[in-house]
Amino acid sequence: MSLSVSRLSKSFGSQKVLDEVSFEAKAGRILGFLGPNGAGKSTTMKIITGYLSAEGGSVEVMGTDALAFPKKVSSLIGYLPEKNPLYSDMYVKEFLTFAGGLYGLSGKDLQSRRNDMLEKTGLLPEQHKKIGQLSKGYQQRVGLAKALIHDPKVLILDEPTTGLDPNQLADIRQLIREIGKEKTLILSTHIMQEVEAICDDVVIIAKGKIKAADSLQNFQQAGSGQQLIVETEESLDLGWFEGFQEVAFGPKGNKQVVIGTADAAGARKAVLGIIQEKELNLLALNQGKRSLEELFRQYTQ
Repeated sequence: MSLSVSRLSKSFGSQKVLDEVSFEAKAGRILGFLGPNGAGKSTTMKIITGYLSAEGGSVEVMGTDALAFPKKVSSLIGYLPEKNPLYSDMYVKEFLTFAGGLYGLSGKDLQSRRNDMLEKTGLLPEQHKKIGQLSKGYQQRVGLAKALIHDPKVLILDEPTTGLDPNQLADIRQLIREIGKEKTLILSTHIMQEVEAICDDVVIIAKGKIKAADSLQNFQQAGSGQQLIVETEESLDLGWFEGFQEVAFGPKGNKQVVIGTADAAGARKAVLGIIQEKELNLLALNQGKRSLEELFRQYTQ
């Protein structure tokens, strides 16, 4: 396995940010690390890349203990943080030369690698411009080129499409898909459409805990199932619905539950039985197909 995270824990003061987080990423498959803002995505990525320490757990990159030997694995990882750190007064070509030098590249090797990145990221026409003169989309390309300049085995991208317009978004997504064919690539985002457009596998995190991990195909199949939305005058208890595999409170709080099911007819019958048994006043019982966004909301609420 190219990247393996096992039981990773981290706290800031009294707040537990990561609670035994575990997942794996494979070469040639793009992993979508999906979760709401504040879920622990960026903290996890900073620990993997050595920017933060962990209080427990382990991280292995290409078989090497990344927590014990962060400098050893730094050459194996390329990282584009959410806030893309660029020197706006430097020219694109100059900046990539500088970045390559930081990884020990020099001479013809540095020149060859830099030119290759300029071509692959579509920056050749912009190479003699100052970074500060570029659009947000092209600045993201510079960040990607910097993350790739030393030819890492693992590439970690934290919210790489934030703030891009639709045209820039399409270009960056295509670039990420091409890069992902050759690397182990982790893409952090809170946008489900981003995962659908780019990723092969999905890990969902919320409140510092992994809620689900599977292939995108399996998530899509789960998302194509049926859901029942039950609303009553009284407060509901999720324990009453423990016979269902997937159940969570809805947007209206504890007076509404959302139930995922493959057998809508059977689920309706069971729900009506619960309503009768608990002597509840039923306000609404609606049925429809679950979208992937609804499935994500169910896991992260």
